[in-house]
Amino acid sequence: MGDIDDYYDGEGTMDSMPTAPEVIYNWVDITSDFFKYIQDLQLGELLHDGHLFGLFEAMSAIEMMDPKMDTGMLCNRGNPKPINFQQAVACGKLKIDNLEPSEIIGIIDATMACIVSWLEGHSLAQTVFTNLYLHQPHSIINKTLKAYCIAVYKLLDCIKDCINKAQVFEEEDFLPMGYGYRLGSNPQMGNAYDASLEVSEQKCTAMLKEQEEELNKKARSNDDEANDLWAALAARIRFTRMFYQALLKITKKDSQSGADCVTLLNGCSEMIKVIIKTVGKGTQPAENSDTPNPMGFEPMVNQRLLPPTFPRYTRIKPRAEALQYFEELVTRLRHAWKITSCTNFHTALDFFMEFSRQRACILSRSALQLLYLSPSPASASISLGSANIPPGQRPHAFVEILRESVKTFVNPPALSGKTASGVNPPARELVENFLSRCVRPFTVLVQVCGHNRARQRDKLALLLDEFAALQEEADNVDALIGTAAELVPRCFSTWILYHVVRVMIAYLLSGLELELYSVHEYHYIFWYLYDFLYRWLLSALGQAETLAGDVRRDKKAANRKQKKKVRPYARERLMCQVMQNMCGGYYKALVAFKLQGKIRQPQSEFDNESVRYKHRFAPLSVLSPPQVHYHEFCEMTQNLQFEKPFFLYLEGCKHFQEARTLLETITIPDQEVNNLLKVAKTNFVVLKLLAGGHKKNSSAPPEFDFSAHRHFPIIKLV
Repeated sequence: MGDIDDYYDGEGTMDSMPTAPEVIYNWVDITSDFFKYIQDLQLGELLHDGHLFGLFEAMSAIEMMDPKMDTGMLCNRGNPKPINFQQAVACGKLKIDNLEPSEIIGIIDATMACIVSWLEGHSLAQTVFTNLYLHQPHSIINKTLKAYCIAVYKLLDCIKDCINKAQVFEEEDFLPMGYGYRLGSNPQMGNAYDASLEVSEQKCTAMLKEQEEELNKKARSNDDEANDLWAALAARIRFTRMFYQALLKITKKDSQSGADCVTLLNGCSEMIKVIIKTVGKGTQPAENSDTPNPMGFEPMVNQRLLPPTFPRYTRIKPRAEALQYFEELVTRLRHAWKITSCTNFHTALDFFMEFSRQRACILSRSALQLLYLSPSPASASISLGSANIPPGQRPHAFVEILRESVKTFVNPPALSGKTASGVNPPARELVENFLSRCVRPFTVLVQVCGHNRARQRDKLALLLDEFAALQEEADNVDALIGTAAELVPRCFSTWILYHVVRVMIAYLLSGLELELYSVHEYHYIFWYLYDFLYRWLLSALGQAETLAGDVRRDKKAANRKQKKKVRPYARERLMCQVMQNMCGGYYKALVAFKLQGKIRQPQSEFDNESVRYKHRFAPLSVLSPPQVHYHEFCEMTQNLQFEKPFFLYLEGCKHFQEARTLLETITIPDQEVNNLLKVAKTNFVVLKLLAGGHKKNSSAPPEFDFSAHRHFPIIKLV
């Protein structure tokens, strides 16, 4: 790693580019002419050149020297002039040697808070690199602080590498710009690069290890109070080392690194607990101060490096919250490593979806992507860039993953043992081409699960278009194989259908989670899920079980006594039935509320339900299942409009009761099951009361509380 001094000249000024040739400009003073001609303009009038400065440029322009618009003016509003590393050392505001343990602890804790602020979407220049010690880490004399600052550079580079490789971040998630600071060990364009200052990963780890041992010796040789300080400092150095090593193993995954990575993350969990307990032992920031630590930080030092945009206030995360963030991050990374043990694609996809529901941070989401999709010589994984490469160059490894997925799900004759040898070469080639075509959509599906929840919805809608094309190809493959081998078709079509319906369900449910639907729209959203999508999903699972069972039987096995097999999708079918009943309960309750006038409807002159319906379900236009249009929805639900509300409440009760009964059959319930059980029980009671005439004459609208579950609210009567 190069020294950050390379970016500064002798006056402490940023100098990250080679000296440019001198350019001579012929400036003309137009001040007097400008003031002369503007006298012809009335108050409020503007004169502009339409060819070079139109309305778009006017809206995007920054008014220079206006504090509300020009970020550079923040440095000129009466605040003391920001000082750099050399100036701070010269005037005695920055100690580079003889630091007390409490001072180093304060600097480290403040830096950790800055790293968390960066991971939450702020810029490096306004967070981590407000730490002046990071501007010239090789100039620091104190060995512990020097080793830590160099390690921070390496850690930032590792984090940035992980996130950039995964490519699941949006502009609101992460800002990768380095603002001229060299994070990695390779020299960039700059002046006087000194190779002797380069620090390798091994050397960085060794430096931290050496300081860790030295601090532990000091902790054992001092009294209790000093012992606590040295031990607290040693815990922070140890955490930094182990966290850095764990991230290295994640970004450079190999089959032998699993146990080591889990051990390192377990050690991080132990150390972060010590850090949280000793957070008060370091120097603390002044009350109501923008500076995260009394010494070593200058919030405005990089203000001139920021692009000319509207000022963005960056609030550094409080230390306690930042340390809690790190504790949760380590837990999520430890959980993410479990994806390496998922040998089946369906299991892995469920893991990704469940991980996404936890609203994980960008680093843990990126790490999960790399652990499953990054290239590894000893594992069946693929490159993240494979989604955009030509079909002939798609990785063979992921094709094999999909092949096993199809075999596990429906075990088609074309892929099963002796039966496959009977399939003619053109049909076999068609199957291989189809599996190769599946690589991109299924890779993108995994990547979509890595994006933040708001962005996932848009990407799922686009992904359905690709799956629609796959459906047509799957039908052709099934038809050809079925004709050639005289076997029952629909194996590949069933496999694609299953994933298409799951994507559709995820798309509609995300609208509930993101609060995109109005209450008066709930009834057709829940109807579409209850009476259509979950029915198709249950049908696909049933068909998969039938196909898998049929093709596993041959003539020899027909006469053999067969053992009773466990249904492979029993848990998934049960949960689908639970969701279907939950949606049915909401649908019938909502229709009853609507009939009683308890749901506020938009004014008719400003509303068209058919337009809203078409807009909500437009992305669901695929080959199978066929989209239900608005007139079909009205025909299929018109009978319910003439039912009595009390009857509908009772029907809703039955749905919630059925969901509750199914959930209670699960012997080892997880948090998702417990949350659904709570919602089902509560809504059953509420609808039972309404069916009995409770608040019959009240027109107060019900409330829908999503605090217990992100998709299924608790109905509350006001």
